[in-house]
Amino acid sequence: MTIEMKTKYGNIDVSKDVVSVIAGGAAVDCYGIVGMASQKQLKDGITDLLGKENFGRGVVIREEDNERVHIDMYIIVGYGTKISEVAHNVQSKVKYQLEQMLGLKVESVNIFIQGVRVLNP
Repeated sequence: MTIEMKTKYGNIDVSKDVVSVIAGGAAVDCYGIVGMASQKQLKDGITDLLGKENFGRGVVIREEDNERVHIDMYIIVGYGTKISEVAHNVQSKVKYQLEQMLGLKVESVNIFIQGVRVLNP
């Protein structure tokens, strides 16, 4: 599946996998994030950290009316950080990165905290 963008030069199709990798990379770059968690492991009650090659598995891209994009992110935060601040920073950075890199207007970035882990010193 792709997200279509129309420019004055023509149409651009961007894969949802590309969007999810960019969003995951931007999220992990924020302070207080230990890593991404797979949203498919929620049924088992197990949240494993995803490696750098699997950022996209912790991100779900939803598109409405071929113009509004919603992003769901499943993250693991560091112990001792203020969760609301970390979540707000992730929302801001992901939205900014997608607008700057792809010109994609993001309607919402929903954060789901899957766990808390001790940060490595």
